[in-house]
Amino acid sequence: MAETKLLHSYNYFLFFITSISLLTICCPQATYNDDQQWMEEKFDGDINIVQTRGFLRNKSCDLSSGKWVFDKSYPLYDSSSCPYMSTRFSCQPNGRPDIDYEKWRWKPFGCSIPRFNALDFLGRMRRKRIMLVGDSITRNQWESLVCLIQAVIPQDRKTVMYEGPTMAFHAKDFDTTIEFCWAPFLVALKEGGNKERILHLDSIEENAKYWRGVDVLVFDSAHWWMHIGRWSSWEFFMEGRSIMTNLNPMVAYEIGLTTWAKWVDLNLNPQDTRIIFRSISPRHNRESGWKCNNQREPLKFFNYQQSLLYLQDITRMSVLRLDGHPSIYTREVKRGRGNKRIKQPIKYYYSDCSHWCLPGVPDIWNEMLNAVL
Repeated sequence: MAETKLLHSYNYFLFFITSISLLTICCPQATYNDDQQWMEEKFDGDINIVQTRGFLRNKSCDLSSGKWVFDKSYPLYDSSSCPYMSTRFSCQPNGRPDIDYEKWRWKPFGCSIPRFNALDFLGRMRRKRIMLVGDSITRNQWESLVCLIQAVIPQDRKTVMYEGPTMAFHAKDFDTTIEFCWAPFLVALKEGGNKERILHLDSIEENAKYWRGVDVLVFDSAHWWMHIGRWSSWEFFMEGRSIMTNLNPMVAYEIGLTTWAKWVDLNLNPQDTRIIFRSISPRHNRESGWKCNNQREPLKFFNYQQSLLYLQDITRMSVLRLDGHPSIYTREVKRGRGNKRIKQPIKYYYSDCSHWCLPGVPDIWNEMLNAVL
């Protein structure tokens, strides 16, 4: 048992090192205002996946190494038919004129990712809970997964429920629940007596109490740790009784992720719970977020600095998809007489190069998740 726990802790250490290395490909400018809206917004109708080769039946296949292939049979669903999709991800109704970004699938060099089949997925996940834990990009993927399966379920046999920071889609006939838990730091962010925001690096139970009893847990924590300076989500760090103001955020991230790893080791049985930690979703935020505007196809190549440790991720595949972000298409199109679109001056737009249009890139993350599971 001790050897097993030591192995688990070592795996989480590898996850941490990889996450840190992946941060280097992202631009330091954070889209704080956009993420803040997600935190405060009422859910209305946020994996890059990191996993070892051991998750795969074909151990010689690296799902993260491949190329984007144009496939006219994609997307896997119509955005207009999914009532669970947020407005900011619905790029077509928001006026995006092109559709090619929906038709790219990921082809690993050494194997193939099975096309997502909703009934097959639900059959394998019968009587199971799947939870995605993280920020607004994790919710982006949660909405993708729900949209991938909801069309095969009769209207009166599916529900969405809310509890605290969680939301859960339930397929009644399969007794399958797909959940999202808002926990961008994994550890607890609390308000002090003077309304100051304190990030408690060694406190996690406030969030973790929602993770118990889940069959598949997909974790993500990266972007909010990069919100520094005026974009910061905290005023102080706290560990034990020590309050710190000048701690390097990456050192704080290591402490916080160590707290998470210890909790997982002490509270989850890998025989009962599948645990996946995903790598960072790349931002293309150069030029104040306008780098992804008017992009129509994936990049051919990106100089990606991979960790010396071999772990699978979706960062390499996603960093090529400069074309897949909502950009300026995050709001419903305003219309006037005769349902004619009212074109707003460009100064009224904000370009989101962090999240992803749906259908789009997160659907491929979920096809990879499906292959892993």
